[in-house]
Amino acid sequence: MQDKEMVNDVLSQINSSLTGYANAIAQSSNPQLRQTLQQIRNSCETFQYDLYKLAEQKGYYHAAQMADQSDIAQVKSLFL
Repeated sequence: MQDKEMVNDVLSQINSSLTGYANAIAQSSNPQLRQTLQQIRNSCETFQYDLYKLAEQKGYYHAAQMADQSDIAQVKSLFL
């Protein structure tokens, strides 16, 4: 497996994990468990961002283009 494929696979898995943590946090009524899950999520987010920056530097991952103001206004109007 190529480095690029491995990095993209890990990024995808981390994103799925982050969704799982968000769901578990939202449904947790135990403050200690909630705090622990938040700490794990925060560490996971930091790792994801660091890996993303590495992937971007190596040309493995390209972020979406920035939206212009008219696109932002159009989407915003759909939700207001």
